[in-house]
Amino acid sequence: MAQRNRLADLFEGKRYQKIVLTVAVLALLLLELLIYVAAAGRAGEKSRVIVTDHEGRKVYETTGGTLTSYERMVFESTFGPLERYRLHVETEERPFPFRAWLTAAVGIPVGLILLIAFAVKVFMTLLYGEDRGDPGEGGPNGEGTAGRFGSVLHAMHRVSVLHFGLLVVLGLILFWMVPNFVEDFGRVAAAFLVDHKWFLLATAGFAAFLIIWVIYLRYRLSRQMLDHQYRIEKLRIEHQALVNDAPTLLTHTGDQASQDN
Repeated sequence: MAQRNRLADLFEGKRYQKIVLTVAVLALLLLELLIYVAAAGRAGEKSRVIVTDHEGRKVYETTGGTLTSYERMVFESTFGPLERYRLHVETEERPFPFRAWLTAAVGIPVGLILLIAFAVKVFMTLLYGEDRGDPGEGGPNGEGTAGRFGSVLHAMHRVSVLHFGLLVVLGLILFWMVPNFVEDFGRVAAAFLVDHKWFLLATAGFAAFLIIWVIYLRYRLSRQMLDHQYRIEKLRIEHQALVNDAPTLLTHTGDQASQDN
């Protein structure tokens, strides 16, 4: 059986391995540095210029502390002379986007590694054929994979780096999307509560009245059931008493008839 070719066979020799490792580490460090710079650029004091009319309606908005000559020219060509409007400069302090930085710092390198690994795997499959594994491994007569422990080892052997990386990427996506969804949902819910508070109060009052009414109906039904059960039990006891007193009454009637005779 021909020996299966590996990716390491393409880089034989320590020289090529060191070059590949050095380039990979430098590229990873450069990518992490770019991600950190991009995240840090979104933090700190951020100013924006807002142009409003005399009624307070926002007409134009741009980032920065002042309008550049180009922005002023574009504004005046669109809305007219700037002197007819009011300029406001708003400054806000933005915190460091830790969650976005962590997601990008881990997800982007892992995604690139998975993409490269998938491309290399496809290249090796097209060039050397698909690896079908050892036909004797995991056979019915094999003792190494017999039992529960062998099944666990076989399952662990089938888990590759691609599966692990896919789980990492999926976890990062959830780590990024779930807090955003909760935050947006909370913001929308708060705005809805503020804008429709009377409707919500009326709905809550109606729901409370309905719940109390259902509880009252269940109480009435339970009470009637207990009353009916009490009457049935009373009739049963009276009937049982009549059945027990019937022989005595018949005997007493017979004795009285004998005495009359």
